[in-house]
Amino acid sequence: MKFYIGTDHAGFDLKNYTVELLKGKGHEVVDLGPFSTDRVDYPDYAIKVCNAVLADKDSFGILICGSGIGMSMAANRFTGIRAALCHEAYSATVARGHNDANVLCFGERIIGRGVAESVLDAWIAGSFEGGRHKERVAKIEAINA
Repeated sequence: MKFYIGTDHAGFDLKNYTVELLKGKGHEVVDLGPFSTDRVDYPDYAIKVCNAVLADKDSFGILICGSGIGMSMAANRFTGIRAALCHEAYSATVARGHNDANVLCFGERIIGRGVAESVLDAWIAGSFEGGRHKERVAKIEAINA
């Protein structure tokens, strides 16, 4: 799988761990920054990751900030992005299977490395189930409020 990843300063350490973890599992990872712990604004990195995922249809995004909430809110402003905030494996499984989520968000201040790995493993193992969920995802995509 191919992943685009971005963070803010509050998720920097977990981003670096996630990049190495995914590469170690044989995945392609494009790190869109930042590359230091200097203070940055999370929407800037949500924009970078979401634009990359939208341009590369078979890819996925990972966004990390302190809580994951800001990143998920920013990402879900994009038509075609279905960002899921997941802090445990079950949510990641359901987000992929039922919601066809293409961006995973989590917070470094909420989960540690071990939980992050279990979330990523569940995300990677999952796939969209289609069926009744396909109609619901289409309804989400049609919202232009």
